[in-house]
Amino acid sequence: MKKVLCSVLLLGGILVFAQENTKNDTLNSSKTAEIQEVILKAQRKKQFTDRAVYTFDKEAMEKARYAKDLIQTLPELQLDPITNTLKSTKGGTTLFLINGIEATDMQIRSVAPAEVVKVEYYDIPPARWATRADVVVNLITRSTETGYVFGTDVSSALNTGFMNGSAYANFTKGKNNIGLEYSINLRDYNNRKVHSIYDYQLEGSHYRTDENKVDHFGYTSQNVALRYTRMVPDHYAFQAKMDVDIFTSFIKGNGGSIFTKDSFTEEHAMLKNGSSNYTTPTLDLYFSKNIGKKDEMSINVVGSTFTTNTSEFAREWIVSSGASVFDNDMNLRTKQTGIVGELAHVHTFEAGKLSSGYRISNTAISNDLQNLAGFSEYSVNYLEQYFYTEFSGKVKKFSYRIGAGLTNIHNKSAENTFAQWAFTPKVILGYQLKDNQSLRFTSSYKPVSPWSSALSSNIVQMAPNIVQKGNPFLKSQQVFANNFIYSFNNKYFDFNANLFYQYTDRIINQYYVADENFGYALTYENAKNAQRFGVQLSGSYKPFGNSFLVAKLNLTPATETIRTSNGALIKNNYLANNLVLSSEYKSFSLQYQLNIPVYTLNGAFLSTNENQNHFFASYKKKEWALTAGMYWIGMPSEYKTKSLPESLVNYSRVNRIMNNRSMFILGFSYDFSKGKKTELNKKLNNYTAPAATF
Repeated sequence: MKKVLCSVLLLGGILVFAQENTKNDTLNSSKTAEIQEVILKAQRKKQFTDRAVYTFDKEAMEKARYAKDLIQTLPELQLDPITNTLKSTKGGTTLFLINGIEATDMQIRSVAPAEVVKVEYYDIPPARWATRADVVVNLITRSTETGYVFGTDVSSALNTGFMNGSAYANFTKGKNNIGLEYSINLRDYNNRKVHSIYDYQLEGSHYRTDENKVDHFGYTSQNVALRYTRMVPDHYAFQAKMDVDIFTSFIKGNGGSIFTKDSFTEEHAMLKNGSSNYTTPTLDLYFSKNIGKKDEMSINVVGSTFTTNTSEFAREWIVSSGASVFDNDMNLRTKQTGIVGELAHVHTFEAGKLSSGYRISNTAISNDLQNLAGFSEYSVNYLEQYFYTEFSGKVKKFSYRIGAGLTNIHNKSAENTFAQWAFTPKVILGYQLKDNQSLRFTSSYKPVSPWSSALSSNIVQMAPNIVQKGNPFLKSQQVFANNFIYSFNNKYFDFNANLFYQYTDRIINQYYVADENFGYALTYENAKNAQRFGVQLSGSYKPFGNSFLVAKLNLTPATETIRTSNGALIKNNYLANNLVLSSEYKSFSLQYQLNIPVYTLNGAFLSTNENQNHFFASYKKKEWALTAGMYWIGMPSEYKTKSLPESLVNYSRVNRIMNNRSMFILGFSYDFSKGKKTELNKKLNNYTAPAATF
């Protein structure tokens, strides 16, 4: 709590004062008139083949304090109160951009509502983002100059270790802009209860381990970013960005278990301590130049190098005798270097737009590992190349986007080398039924490379006779995805119905296998295939035609199957759901979020998503906003996992964080701007691989 209070005081200690705003558009008068006409008179939503374009009326502009408030009103986006960031109600990864450049939450907050021209919501991301995100939100703003903006945001629980904080500042003069950001997320929970059961047959005997543990765990994630931008409109743009991610985590747990072998039973005690930390500096360089009126060339280079330290010590012993059952002492030091480079070209024809590019990413990891198998040194290298081109256009009521790509994956470890070239086509077709109704069809094929922990040869003891390890011989997955989407919107409804089918060849599946040294090992395989199909119904309903009451709902009845390498068929049916109710009246706003967790396939297990039962309210006064809320009302956050009937080990786990049950949160934010700032229209956005951990 001392750390929390110090951080709150640090972030809240920014002294602020009021100034009169000044306006200085760099657009000529004719273009300004056109933009105002779009904002005030056009339909609020216009549906295209791969995206919907939203504009905002005068009332919405006046209610919003910054651009983040406007984006939050989109029918398939919601505010995540746990992280205080925006996310999709459909799940998956959401990428936010400002004029084509990847943007943080603080950058979105730094844009005044009056500067917003429109918001592009891509539920079918273009080629350059398709491998990184499920949804892309691009905020289009006016080109502006001269001014500064700064702000801070802090929210904290009063009785446990939960705090989010941020502060930012931007200064623009002429064609130059300098920005500085800092954010921190802190969690420190001392009452997480975990109940696990392992039940299995081994060498003709029946074994069962029934564990109950209490953990004290937490993490601190910090980010510091500094960027310089120079933009000469209609000529060139340059940006250099340096950011540092600082991450530390820990776990301290102890408990007991009842160990049974046939009719023999004994009481065990256990402890588990662990920690992980890394500091990741990343340099991001971007340059874009217009060549004539119809061509644009862009180049983006991103690089990082850092070291990750991970340690874990787990011990289990017999209570009556003190004899050791197992001692798991794992220390991993990872040196990691990553670089991403991309070159792109865009040419505009009268009939449409042609976008082409080449991206290469390479991650080299050197490991010093001490674990149950002894000490080892080994290196791995992940290389991926991606050539892509796509053409988009429209003929009367028909619109289309046709793309073709070539992907090369080359993964090399001490045990194995995997290389593959894959053709990655994508087709998107759209037809406008009426002004407010449309049909869309999309089909794509792409490879997905295994993640670092799945390829790791590390071994970790989980329980007596049970270990976990990776598989260096994994191959990439091949994903074939299809969607048929009907969209409808009017003053009251904004609705999408998506009939989807996804087939994955060589899907990476986690399962238990017999291990001659340890008993059973939880590892990975390339199963034969997997399928997922169903209907996703999503959107919003405004019974009064305004923001006084808004209901956002996502329902997804679906079926998923996995065909394992030995031919067994695993099947699961589920009904994913998410409900958000919100209300705005003058300076007050309320929001309630609810879901019913469902089991979905996760390798050899069925796992639930995180439960939601959150309520929060806010009051806005000029540049200030005060927020209060209660999260996980009447319940702790809960996560359940259970094995499938086909599993060699019958496993179940229930994880409850008791600290955040009915957790009361207070927060405030302040955002101030004078004049305007330059926003870079960046066309390429990349990042190096995240820290490799097990």
